[in-house]
Amino acid sequence: MENVIKDPGLAEKGKKRIEWARRHMPVLQKIREEYTIERPLEGIKVVACLHVTVETANLLSTLTAGGAEIAVAGSNPLSTQDDVAAALAEEGMRVYAFHGENDQEYYDCINRALDIGPNVTLDDGADTIATIHRDRPDLAAEILGGCEETTTGVIRLRALADSGKLMYPVIAVNDAETKMMFDNRYGTGQSTIHGIMNATNFLFAGKNVVIGGYGWCGRGLATRARGMGANVIIVEVEPRKALEAAMDGFRVMPMIQAAPIGDLFVTVTGDISVIREEHLELMKDQAIVANSGHFNVEIDIPALEEMAKAKSEVQENVVEYRMSDGRRIYLLAEGRLINLAAAYGHPPEVMDMSFANQALSVRYIAEHGPNLERNVYSVPSEIDRRVAALKLEAMGIEIETLTPEQYRYLHSWETGT
Repeated sequence: MENVIKDPGLAEKGKKRIEWARRHMPVLQKIREEYTIERPLEGIKVVACLHVTVETANLLSTLTAGGAEIAVAGSNPLSTQDDVAAALAEEGMRVYAFHGENDQEYYDCINRALDIGPNVTLDDGADTIATIHRDRPDLAAEILGGCEETTTGVIRLRALADSGKLMYPVIAVNDAETKMMFDNRYGTGQSTIHGIMNATNFLFAGKNVVIGGYGWCGRGLATRARGMGANVIIVEVEPRKALEAAMDGFRVMPMIQAAPIGDLFVTVTGDISVIREEHLELMKDQAIVANSGHFNVEIDIPALEEMAKAKSEVQENVVEYRMSDGRRIYLLAEGRLINLAAAYGHPPEVMDMSFANQALSVRYIAEHGPNLERNVYSVPSEIDRRVAALKLEAMGIEIETLTPEQYRYLHSWETGT
C-alpha cells in the first residue's frame, strides 16, 4: 500500500531530528536494546494513530526492533511533522499522515492504516478504536488489545466499556503515574506555553491567564504561567481540584466571572464547550483563546463563527474574529492542540517515560491479550515502577532501599504503639 505523506524528500531532515530526540530518550532506548535481542513482537501488526513527531518515531522504531509490523496515521490534522512522516516511510513503515489534513483525509488515513488488519492498536484520542467499533467491527476478531495515551481517549473508552460494547481490552497508558504525573504536567505545561509564544509572542508577565481545568495538565500549565509572571485564574467543576487550586495560591472562579478579565484563555479539560457564547460575549478586546485538550471541541468555535461579523488570519495559527461591537477575539491553531500545532509538543525527556509505558504495554498485550476481558485496564504496576526505576538510573539518581526490618513492619499488623 502506497504511503500518504507530504514530501518524501524531507526524510533526511526527519532522520536527523529523530536521532536528536533518541539521545534524550534513554529509557526507551534501553527497552529497544532488549527488544532487538528478544523480538517479543514478532508477527504482531500494530496500527498507531498518534501524533507523528520525533518522539513517536522513536516509539515506533522500538516496536519495529521488537519484530512488529507498523502502520501509522496522525492523531490530529495539525500535529504531523512532515519530515518525520517521510523518515518513517523511508524506514519501511506504512505511513498515512500529513500536516493540514481535512476531516475526510484524516479518517481516510486511519482507514488505510487499518487495512493491514491489526493485532494491536495504539491511540491518542481513541479515534482508531472508535473507527473500528463504528465502521469496521470485523477487524476486532484479530485484535489482542490496544493502548490509549490521553485523558480524552480514556474517557471515551471507559464509556464504551461501561455500555458493554468494547470489543477488545485496552490499557489506559494515560493513567500510569510515570505518564500522567510527568507527561501531562511537565510536558503539557511547557509545550503549551511554547506554542502560545510561537504563535503570538505573548508576554505572560502581568497578564490574567485563565485556565480551564486543574487536572495534571492544568496544574502544569498554571505553575509555568505563574513562573512567567502571569496572574493565573483557574476554572474547575470538580470541588476537590478547585480546592487544591485555591490552596496552591490561584484564584478560582466560574468562567462567566473570568471571561471579562482574562487576557489569555487556555482549555485543558477533555470536555466540550468549556468556553461558550455567553463567555465570548463578555471577553475584552484582543482576548486570546487557545486549547491544549485533545480535540477542538473545548472552545465553541461554531458559536464564535456565528457571532463574528468578520474573520481573518492575521498570522500563522492566529485567526482574528471581529465582533459587531468592534471587539477582536483571537483563536489560536483552529482550537486544536496549540502545543503541537504551533510548537514541537512535549520534550523527548518526558515522552521517554510515556512511550516506555507504551512499548512495554504492547508487549504485555502480545503476551496476555487473549486472557484479558473486554475492559479498560490500568498499566500493570510492575511496568510503571520499572519505567520510573529506569528513568532514575538514566538520571544518575540512587534511591533508598528498605531494610528487612522495615519491610516486615510494612507488611505486618502486630506492631503498634
